Amino acid sequence: MLGKRNLTITAKSDLEIVWTRAFNAPPEFVFEAFTTPALVQRWLLGPDGWTMPVCEIDLRVGGSYRYVWSHAQQGTMGVGGVYREIKKPSRIVQTEKFDQAWYPGEALQTLELKKEGSMTWMTATALFETKEARDAALNSNMEKGMVPSYDRLDEIAEQNAKAAS
Repeated sequence: MLGKRNLTITAKSDLEIVWTRAFNAPPEFVFEAFTTPALVQRWLLGPDGWTMPVCEIDLRVGGSYRYVWSHAQQGTMGVGGVYREIKKPSRIVQTEKFDQAWYPGEALQTLELKKEGSMTWMTATALFETKEARDAALNSNMEKGMVPSYDRLDEIAEQNAKAAS
């Protein structure tokens, strides 16, 4: 498992954050893991202790998504948005707005998947409305939730590969 070693988060501009990570799975599987509610609920959980009781995905341009996470001590956190572009299995563009905003406004997220050998490289870009919003996201310790989530996705991909062989 690759884990935190290959998660890179950088400020691309005053309004953008880019993060990259490789997964040991084909792009088709990684795309499905980002767009299938039953899979999203298994891996997109952040640090231990969180669950995702609500995961609604209407995967079409103009369709929406809604996630609500729950934690016994920390309460709930919800986010949603609208799909702007979908190109299976390589690209998703969507808006993102949290219920209890920890950064002001809305972000536009672009997820790109590219096959390199047996790996799929994910490049995700978040475009914020202001530099202050970008800075709030950068200073949020976002990797604390990303690393365990992406590690879970690796584990699910490994299980899927074993089941397929």
